[in-house]
Amino acid sequence: MTTHKAGFVNIIGNTNAGKSTLMNALTGEKLSVVTPKVQTTRHRIMGIVSSDHYQVVYSDTPGFLKPAYRLHQHMLDQIYNAIDDADIILFVATVDDDLKKLFVPEPVIRTKVPVITVINKIDKTDEPTIQQHTKAWKEILPAAMIMPVSALKKINTEKLFDTVTGLLPDHPPYFPADELSDKPERFFASEIIREKILLNYYEEVPYSVEVEIERFSDEGKILHIHAVIHVNRPTHKSIIIGKKGEALKKTGTEARMDMEVMFGKKVYLELFVKVTENWRENDRVLRRFGYISEK
Repeated sequence: MTTHKAGFVNIIGNTNAGKSTLMNALTGEKLSVVTPKVQTTRHRIMGIVSSDHYQVVYSDTPGFLKPAYRLHQHMLDQIYNAIDDADIILFVATVDDDLKKLFVPEPVIRTKVPVITVINKIDKTDEPTIQQHTKAWKEILPAAMIMPVSALKKINTEKLFDTVTGLLPDHPPYFPADELSDKPERFFASEIIREKILLNYYEEVPYSVEVEIERFSDEGKILHIHAVIHVNRPTHKSIIIGKKGEALKKTGTEARMDMEVMFGKKVYLELFVKVTENWRENDRVLRRFGYISEK
């Protein structure tokens, strides 16, 4: 009798290692937003790939960082939770990493589950450099498999996918076969808006922003979405809006176009900007924004 395999394959690593790009490549869907800026991923996001014989539940996670706010601590909590509940860990490094400063959290070193060290961005370098990194990581995580890839160019990502499915434990599916993620559509709407803010604004402003969807109404041929962009201070509100509202209009137009592709229908998007001072230190607000799970 053919057995079914299923498991949680959790992607962890430093900021800007390409974890979100890897997740999107492995799932074949754009579930995680991708920008060149650190802290692009704030939430743990699951991407589900199902077939008749297996179900892979990938998790994209925030990158490791030194906490400056309560927000950052809750982001770190998500990473360590992902290490604890993994059936397989993809530890993502890059060829840009300083070989003298390689970092692995202690729970990864101690884990009993399979670990694959994914050396990402190999399209940016040569074979001798890849070999140097492979040797260095083999010394740090000797029990781990090593897989050089380019998530962006999809080099070796199919091989990585096949390796993952081969390591899955025997288990029935955790989710229905037609589910792509554990997150609702309104979450992806908020992430699309936040992605545009990360791309369109500079310095501290994008990192002081959170997007909250107050209305997500599916009316058949059109989605009505009412979103609030929360900022830390009035000066940031002025920057987000821009002269005569042009900056906010640009962000809204770009977000709406991406939403129409993702949701496959017309989108009517309303954006509002609100000052919510010190939200990154406020557990009550962080709980509302989904950074603290309800017990």
